[in-house]
Amino acid sequence: MKTDELREMYLDFYVSKGHTLQGSDVLVPTWDPSVLFTPAGMNQFKDHFLGKVKLDFTRATTCQKCLRTGDIENVGRTAYHHTFFEMLGNFSFGDYFKAEAIHWAWEFLTSKKWLNIPAGRLNVTVYKDDDEAFGIWHEQIGLPTSKIARMDEDENFWPASAPSQGPDGVCGPCSEIYYELEGGESVEIWNLVFTQFNRIGSPPDNLHPLPSKNIDTGMGLERCASVLQGQPTNYHIDNLFPIVQAAAEVCSRNYSLDSDDGRRLRRITDHVRACTFSIHENVYPGPDKAKYVVRRLIRRAVLDGHQMGLREPFLHQIVPAVVEQMKRPYPELAESVQRVTRVMQKEEEAFFQTLDAALSRIDQMFTRMEDVAGVMVDGNEAADLYKTYGVPPELLQTLASEKNLTFDWDGYNKSMDQHAVDSGAGQKELFQTGPLETLKESLRETPFLGYEQISASCHVKGIIVGNTDGDEHLLGKVAAGGADQELRVVLDHTPFYAESGGQVGDVGTIHNDDFEFHVTDTQKHAALIVHYGHLVRGTIHENATVTADVDATRRGAISRAHSATHILHHALQKHVGQHAQQQGSKVEADVLRFDFTNQEALSETQIEAIQSDVLEHVAAGDPIRWDTVPLADARAAGAMMLFGEKYPDPVRMVSMGEFSKELCGGTHLDNTGDVQAFELTSEESVSSNTRRIVALTGEKAKAYRQQTTEILEAAAKQLACPVAAVSEATKSLIDQVRKLKKQLASGNADVQKRTPVTGGGGEASYAKMKLIVRDTARMLNVAAADVSSRIDALLADEKSLIQQLANLTAGEQVTADDLLADAETVGEALLIVRTIDGANPNVIRQLIDQLRKKSDKPVAVLLATVVGGDKVILVAGISKSLVEGGMSAGKWVGEVAAVVGGGGGGKPDLAQAGGKDPEKLPAAIDKAKEVGRSMIG
Repeated sequence: MKTDELREMYLDFYVSKGHTLQGSDVLVPTWDPSVLFTPAGMNQFKDHFLGKVKLDFTRATTCQKCLRTGDIENVGRTAYHHTFFEMLGNFSFGDYFKAEAIHWAWEFLTSKKWLNIPAGRLNVTVYKDDDEAFGIWHEQIGLPTSKIARMDEDENFWPASAPSQGPDGVCGPCSEIYYELEGGESVEIWNLVFTQFNRIGSPPDNLHPLPSKNIDTGMGLERCASVLQGQPTNYHIDNLFPIVQAAAEVCSRNYSLDSDDGRRLRRITDHVRACTFSIHENVYPGPDKAKYVVRRLIRRAVLDGHQMGLREPFLHQIVPAVVEQMKRPYPELAESVQRVTRVMQKEEEAFFQTLDAALSRIDQMFTRMEDVAGVMVDGNEAADLYKTYGVPPELLQTLASEKNLTFDWDGYNKSMDQHAVDSGAGQKELFQTGPLETLKESLRETPFLGYEQISASCHVKGIIVGNTDGDEHLLGKVAAGGADQELRVVLDHTPFYAESGGQVGDVGTIHNDDFEFHVTDTQKHAALIVHYGHLVRGTIHENATVTADVDATRRGAISRAHSATHILHHALQKHVGQHAQQQGSKVEADVLRFDFTNQEALSETQIEAIQSDVLEHVAAGDPIRWDTVPLADARAAGAMMLFGEKYPDPVRMVSMGEFSKELCGGTHLDNTGDVQAFELTSEESVSSNTRRIVALTGEKAKAYRQQTTEILEAAAKQLACPVAAVSEATKSLIDQVRKLKKQLASGNADVQKRTPVTGGGGEASYAKMKLIVRDTARMLNVAAADVSSRIDALLADEKSLIQQLANLTAGEQVTADDLLADAETVGEALLIVRTIDGANPNVIRQLIDQLRKKSDKPVAVLLATVVGGDKVILVAGISKSLVEGGMSAGKWVGEVAAVVGGGGGGKPDLAQAGGKDPEKLPAAIDKAKEVGRSMIG
């Protein structure tokens, strides 16, 4: 039997037993903070099991995409372990129980109409105290007692060991069904979980019967297919072995079951399949949480290839084989094959660039250990290698064993456990308790009225005080306690929109004659809508009749931004490509942030086209409508469906004219013209393969447009240039200031005035003005709002520098020739010592350089000037030959500076000093001549 046939037969069987067929939940359930990936079929039904949602059906069957990494070290090594796998399941929410679950499982497995497995090949286990399940298997099914094993709580209870070790909450015994292989080994193919208890506290007597008992079963599709097809491993079944063969071909290896390369090829097969599904759902490799898992799997598979001699990216070449084998149950994979391939290739390239460095670091580690006679690889360092380079510990252990070294698994595991906590990878509490959970059980859901109205008469159904675990209390009434006391209020229905789909929650008031409650946020917990805020007047009572008023102005601004988001999404698809799908969004009052898939920055042409496209649709005033339709009808109508998103059936489809159809639960306008205005303010990277657009609508967009115009007009006035020439004039000003600073440093007083910029005449379009402001701000390295102040600062710098350069020529005019003419000959050298009134230190240094170049003889020069009327500057310079003869400019100027109450020094050939007693400058000049003659000798 083919794997696809087995999947369809299972689902058909349970549909025939009155079960509702439900699609697989997404692989990454962002709505569930307790897990990174969906680990089992029951996860999407957690609130169904707990009775916290309205039950549209009491029996369900699914084939769930799952991903687990707990047994990752066994992937490829054992016959049956995977990271990604499919789980067949049937579920009962207070409907049937053990007898039906066991009888139907047996019927599906053994009936000639279904799988027709010989009964002699099957045996089962039950929990040691579950006499009911034992009796059904033995007395009703007819299994001999030798085929029924009683197992302890660590094997046959869910969660494992719950009676003695916890956690508290829903739990129950299970019964596992095993298939006996030809060699006598038994393989578990199905687990029937009977959730019938609520655990409270420690044993004994801590298991309390639930009023409503449930069934949760799971059959591993790949494992069942392997035993039915008589294959030695799951990887040899009909829809996995072609991927193994494709991997072998890409890696240029012959596949062999028991070889090291065979194990590597199976691991590569598993990891590429897992990553293909994850990336398809827009979970790209990254530094934390689910993204980290994807990165870890890709890098681990790359290492397998590296060990087989591959030095270039190769995993991405296997993606088409995965899509080909999985296209029957998951045809949507074909829509993203190119995107998945590109993302995987990019991650491979990045890892190959670091892999050699990782192996080099391992060699260095081994060398250090040899130097100190170490015998055990440090677990912390091994964990760091894994986190930094993706080096699996078993590879490091293998390399270590070749050098007769052991491996610190305890240290490694402790380090990785801490990393799991730090990176958010640790699994959280699956079932939660508290006041909100109590309200969920009693109310199930809060009907939302806000599509049609923003004010409604309601009744208070719950008041929660406190906001931390253990500090929360569900009260019947609360008196005003000040703005520092946060309350949560639940109503029987509400016009307040709870944050979801990127749209922020509503704010407003809930009030009657007795009290006033300010709503500062609205959040959703499962199907319950919760109003957060502060009681500012009176006393709020449970069951009170109230008026719930949403802040209409803010809601309108949020709706503008949300409708604009749909228009923007359409424009991105049109001008960037079908892969540019939503990765995340945040919709606030007249502000939207939209993250989308793209590997490089958008070009100016693309940004302008996107902005223009959105504005055209706003100007067109297309009608906006929303309809609740069957999911199949929405798909047939061409509604955009995001990769990795699971939609209810029926769905709410929001249509804008004829150009956009999206499935969305947010609030919207009635007409695209009501967006009023749209300003795309930035496009930037937020992570690898993900870009972000920030835009404004309505009043904020109008204000931004006005601000942009004012910024540019102000800059044009400051620079005395046309608006269209502001960028050019700004560059000219920056260049001029830079040039003047160089002139001042060199002592070159030849000031060239900045040439006025007069080009770019005529009026600039607003789109052009916006680009000019952006480019000018980037040039000045400031925010747009700070352009004017930065230009003012540059103009002030220019003025100051010009004045300083003018001061260079304001003092006594002395040339190098003048100084040479007055030089004193001392031996074979020339001694030049004098004061130059009003000279700039830069001019003095320039004169010294000129003297050393012009003179045919070695020179020793010390020049002095007074700056600001009270500060003496002394600069000494000597020729190279005098330095070689032992003379030092630093020593010379230091002795002279002491005369004027100062000090200083510098290099042997050039030095500067200062003093604070100008009246003693004549004596200092005499001292300079005396010391200079002595040094020249």
